[in-house]
Amino acid sequence: MSVQHKATKPRTTAVVLAGGTGQRVGLSIPKQLLKIAGKAVIEHTLTIFQQADSIDDVIVLMAPGYVPEVEKIVAKSGLTKVTRVIEGGTTRNETTERAIAALGEGLADGEDRNVLFHDAVRPLLSQRVIKDCVDALERYQAVDVAIPSADTIIVTRTHGEDGEFITEVPDRSRLRRGQTPQAFKLSTIRRAYDVAAGDPNFQATDDCSVVLKYLPDVPIYVVAGDEYNMKVTQPVDVFITDKLFQLASTAAPVQADEAAYRELLTGKTLVVFGGSYGIGADIATIAESYGAKVYALGRSTTGTHVENPEHVDDALSKAYAETGRVDYVINTAGVLRIGKLAETDNTTIQEALNVNYLAPVQIARASYKYLAETKGQLLLYTSSSYTRGRAEYSLYSSTKAAMVNLTQALSDEWAGDGVRVNCVNPERTATPMRTKAFGQEPEGSLLSSEAVARTSLDVLLSELTGHVIDVRQQDPTRDASAEASGFEQALASVLDRQEDV
Repeated sequence: MSVQHKATKPRTTAVVLAGGTGQRVGLSIPKQLLKIAGKAVIEHTLTIFQQADSIDDVIVLMAPGYVPEVEKIVAKSGLTKVTRVIEGGTTRNETTERAIAALGEGLADGEDRNVLFHDAVRPLLSQRVIKDCVDALERYQAVDVAIPSADTIIVTRTHGEDGEFITEVPDRSRLRRGQTPQAFKLSTIRRAYDVAAGDPNFQATDDCSVVLKYLPDVPIYVVAGDEYNMKVTQPVDVFITDKLFQLASTAAPVQADEAAYRELLTGKTLVVFGGSYGIGADIATIAESYGAKVYALGRSTTGTHVENPEHVDDALSKAYAETGRVDYVINTAGVLRIGKLAETDNTTIQEALNVNYLAPVQIARASYKYLAETKGQLLLYTSSSYTRGRAEYSLYSSTKAAMVNLTQALSDEWAGDGVRVNCVNPERTATPMRTKAFGQEPEGSLLSSEAVARTSLDVLLSELTGHVIDVRQQDPTRDASAEASGFEQALASVLDRQEDV
């Protein structure tokens, strides 16, 4: 078995293969340009490699005629690791050959590099899989990614007009479903294609099969993939992927120390709607302690009614007039009314819609011009019930689901102006609103509003946009969750929410 021993770490390049079309999903554009969760599929994929510590640079092989589209996405999104966007070939083989040629340019004699070939239409790739592939290349020359098959696989043969008939049922325990990335030493995949060039019948749909057939002495190591690392190929894949993105949560990066918070917040202006008590009041207190100028607004303290557009406009214009800027706008205001919809009066329904939905819309619209000037951020709040409507919470859960969609839509709409929009999703939190609805609950069963406020500040100070950020109590039985992918954590979170309000 061939084992690699390198004194210095080789450069690692991700090659994003984006040569496909959208025919199978019924599109007139390549499917990698389809928007999911507010961004083109390929942007999601490139962002994953941008954030991967083990990836040094990225090149894209794009469908003919669409290179400028990808170049615009790269420039707009600050994807600095993308060094080249090249037009792909008419077949997968030709596209890979063009990538190999581009990778070989500028290499010194005897110099090698790692290369990861990944489908652009697999936008849910985890950082764990990338790391495992790069680590495996320290020992092996070729690496594949695969998962066990949950389905029974059958082999069929067609008999004329009678249709297909089973000829074999392979042992499922040995079957795997191949994914990407597929990782190689550049010298190995180049040699495989050089040998394959001598075969007049050469044709392959993936690169590991080329190594397997034409370099049979080279072992191909298998890295465990993820169920989430799905390929957007059929119309149903678009729907599933979009829902996975909607449900996935992101961890907000924590600042290094107290001095970092002070440096980032000093001189900044925050406008907090719903700032009379609870999470909003805690955000105001903490931000002020770090040197920010904060306008904490609420019905019981400043007489500000978020459902009144004039109150919202006046609050923002006052903050701007007094400080010359508005950097962050936060809306924690909300009402929680429990009851059967058929028994709910019109006044209660209108209040829920006005405060929980129309008010955030008005706040967003009024905030835009100020945030565009400072390249600031709008922060909204959802609830753990947004993923699944619950009996007697129809008004609350549906309006909170709307906050997620509003966040994702506005983050895309405002991206060109540098305005970020995010949504915090705290689990059950000890706030006056919750106490009013549910009374006193067991000590330790709820998050503190201060913990949610601190995470909210971390979100404001991050470069995140279009994300749902979960804030959950630490569970000592889930130590392994720190190593899980964002989508694994999302699944666990969704299961937990079945018991949350």
